[in-house]
Amino acid sequence: MSARPVLLRLRALAFPAVLLAALEWHTRTSGAGSDALAPPTAAAGALLRAMTNGSLWEATAFTLGCAALGLAFGALLGLLLGIVLGLVPRASRMGFLSVEVLRPVPSVALIPLAMLVFGFGLRMEVSVVAFATFWPMLVLSQAAARQVEPRLLEVAAALGLSASARVFKIVIPAMVPRLFVALRLGVAIALVVAVTVEIAANPHGMGYAMMIAQQSLEPASMLAWLFWISVVGYAINAGALALQLHVARRMGVAA
Repeated sequence: MSARPVLLRLRALAFPAVLLAALEWHTRTSGAGSDALAPPTAAAGALLRAMTNGSLWEATAFTLGCAALGLAFGALLGLLLGIVLGLVPRASRMGFLSVEVLRPVPSVALIPLAMLVFGFGLRMEVSVVAFATFWPMLVLSQAAARQVEPRLLEVAAALGLSASARVFKIVIPAMVPRLFVALRLGVAIALVVAVTVEIAANPHGMGYAMMIAQQSLEPASMLAWLFWISVVGYAINAGALALQLHVARRMGVAA
């Protein structure tokens, strides 16, 4: 019985292994000397060198730090405003136009404005990530707040709970399972936007390192950074999913 999951994992690795083998063969035969592609073995060597000299960890820490801070600000503001709009119909009607006008604005379109306000560096990147993660958290929090069982709110009112006590003791606990959907979406968006900002404008982090490798005509390093970014994204998503399942089990809710 225990061998079956191992076999399933090995089967899942078969297709990527075939692709890597084909790329290795192509770049060492007809594609040798290409400025765009490099053998996977050369990319692995470049990744190992970046690990050894510390550049990999420095760039990763900067990108993840910006993504985490931006997600924290965006998610907190989105959660609070989403609860207000979900529980107060009048506020929802008043804010509808503003939300629908600003929500479609691409986060990368704010990069020039963020550069003028904050300059290069952490604050600029955090502000763009916060804007990008604010909207999904707002929309999903608003929907989750509207789906809170009305009888729970009636009980809270009967007990004479204050507005803040209702939110923290009744509303947010009832919203937790649905909020994790927004959190997982926000985590993915935060990393994508952080790397995009670094590629487009901010001279720091993993995206900038990949851009420098491309401009230096070092395809092995570029592919190494691309692979590492995908590994980091996979690990973050797996961690968010594990946290969601853990909290769901603790609350006795099906994830």
